[in-house]
Amino acid sequence: MSGIDLHTHSTASDGTESPADVVVSASRAGLDTIALTDHDTAHGWAEAAAASQQYGLALVRGIEISCSRYGRSVHLLGYLVDPTHPGLAGEIGHAREARVSRLRRMVERMAADGIPVTYAEVVAQVPPGATEGRPHIADALVANGAVPNRDEAFRRWLGNDSPYYVRHYAPDPVDAVRLVVEAGGVAVHAHPFGRGRGAGVGDDVIEEMAAAGLGGLEVDHRDHDAAARTHGHALADRFGLLVTGSSDYHGAGKENRLGENTTAPEVLAEIEARSSGTVPVLR
Repeated sequence: MSGIDLHTHSTASDGTESPADVVVSASRAGLDTIALTDHDTAHGWAEAAAASQQYGLALVRGIEISCSRYGRSVHLLGYLVDPTHPGLAGEIGHAREARVSRLRRMVERMAADGIPVTYAEVVAQVPPGATEGRPHIADALVANGAVPNRDEAFRRWLGNDSPYYVRHYAPDPVDAVRLVVEAGGVAVHAHPFGRGRGAGVGDDVIEEMAAAGLGGLEVDHRDHDAAARTHGHALADRFGLLVTGSSDYHGAGKENRLGENTTAPEVLAEIEARSSGTVPVLR
């Protein structure tokens, strides 16, 4: 296998492998380019960059921004952004702070119903500098033997329809697109037609995002069936958007495998050409 995988996660957010180990796994999978796109953080970039040079992979520095509209999640990938841009950094910082109080409240609700988990156990699962999230509650439940894996924790207690679910602050996706563009990056709507977390909100919002500067749609993703992919290509043509494909790799945290969907080289070249926020793709 060779190719370009533009959506991966490490222990800097909710993946199970360090940024360096994500690069190692990508090398072993035969990929030649990956993007590290942890949730609401650029914390893993330096480690991944060092590993990419060692293993001869090209690295795209990215971030996945958690957004919300109508109470539904929208995930936005920002490629080659300047993470120190005041507007973008401010929104991401606000979202990260909100995640902390949100996890506390979720754990309190769960413990009150007799579910065996404490906030201290959750914090123990969060690597230094990482973005806290529900997967870390799941990891705490796995570690203490309450469930066998993350998927079971989400099925029983952590899903959006759970009585223990607590919303947290997230920017509107149109505002987030503008911030990515202002920070010199290229914005791509992640898995816009999937189900569950990050499922998106419909074509009308995608049209708004496109008007605000959205660069592309992540059409080729395991959450999209054939009909969704056909629809995604049609929307991309309609709004003049790039089409990407990615794994959304989380290590052992999800079944997604590196390189199961990939992006065309000419699309990555266009992303590079449009960006000015950070160092170009490291090769």
